[in-house]
Amino acid sequence: MNEPVMRQHARQVMVGDVPVGGGAPIVIQSMTNTDTADIEATVTQVAELARAGSEIVRVTVNNREAAAAVPRIRERLDGMGVSVPLVGDFHFNGHKLLAAEPACAAALAKLRINPGNVGKGRKRDPQFAEMIDTAIEHGNAVRIGVNWGSLDQDLLTRLMDENARAASPRDGREVMFEAMIRSALDSAAKAEELGLAGDRIILSAKMSGVQDLIRVYSELAQRCDYPLHLGLTEAGMGSKGIVASTAALAVLLQQGIGDTIRISLTPEPGGARTREVIVAQEILQSMGLRAFTPQVVACPGCGRTTSTFFQELAADIEGWLREQMPRWRRQHEGVEDMTVAVMGCVVNGPGESRHANIGISLPGTGERPVAPVYEDGEKTVTLKGDDIAREFQALVEEYVKKRYKSKQKTAV
Repeated sequence: MNEPVMRQHARQVMVGDVPVGGGAPIVIQSMTNTDTADIEATVTQVAELARAGSEIVRVTVNNREAAAAVPRIRERLDGMGVSVPLVGDFHFNGHKLLAAEPACAAALAKLRINPGNVGKGRKRDPQFAEMIDTAIEHGNAVRIGVNWGSLDQDLLTRLMDENARAASPRDGREVMFEAMIRSALDSAAKAEELGLAGDRIILSAKMSGVQDLIRVYSELAQRCDYPLHLGLTEAGMGSKGIVASTAALAVLLQQGIGDTIRISLTPEPGGARTREVIVAQEILQSMGLRAFTPQVVACPGCGRTTSTFFQELAADIEGWLREQMPRWRRQHEGVEDMTVAVMGCVVNGPGESRHANIGISLPGTGERPVAPVYEDGEKTVTLKGDDIAREFQALVEEYVKKRYKSKQKTAV
């Protein structure tokens, strides 16, 4: 199996204190869905996303009230010890909001500018320039984020007209792909002409179709050395959104394309916004690009399994591992690389458990009601009775203490 390629950039962009590109680990980003003017709700959600593992969080800045709230949100987060960089998402009126509320730019680590709606006609260039000047003044990084749903229509029309006059016209979708790429690259070049350093620019060109996204980013990566932000826009809800995002991003990440990612899931009713962060972590960890939390290996169940007990145990263990990770990460080096197996019968149970750092093989139909536990390939104990879950968790806790080096606190 081929290992994922790590794309090395000549440029690395610092978003606050988070490095993006230049061989740095791929960064996970998320976005709030609160009204940014609601300071309490936004602070709460940003903190939840950061604690779930989002390393950059984007907030909507759509009106004067939202822009005025951003510095207070930053202040509140800092007071809570939540240092995650904030990105302002600007559309249509960003130049006006930043001019009216300069403290907003000062509180942000990055500005997201959509070249498709920064201004129309003769207004576009001066309004774009105003935002770039603000970024330069306040030391903001800038993501030039093209989206096919709001593509610069003047550019698209011009390219379509040129294509119609060509001796061998291209398919209309090919022209749209080129417009996406040109919009990003031309805007980046314009930003540099205005004085924004090239190592302050990140590009994105989001599509909602899997194959379209792969096509555009594959071409964009060949034509620039800016860090690239990946994401399937309007991915959808539930399994559809997760599968589509994974299918698109996995292909690109395997080719070494992508420096920061976001999984744009529509939350299910009552669902947690942090789900998109967990999915992003799982994609990167499944591909061997980063490690965030111990992996749980669990069988799907079949006619050999006696009940849903092993499924419940696997779910309990996975949830429990996530709960322990903040503490373990502070106390033990490398614990995020641990693999835990929770298997349902003797067919693959003992084998998978032996391959894991620690694993348990539960009894299937007609098997003796015992559950052997393996640590580093060796059977260490056999559990019985009704308290297997708690006993196994205790064994995992002890294994972590034995296996992973403690991070010693430096004496003052």
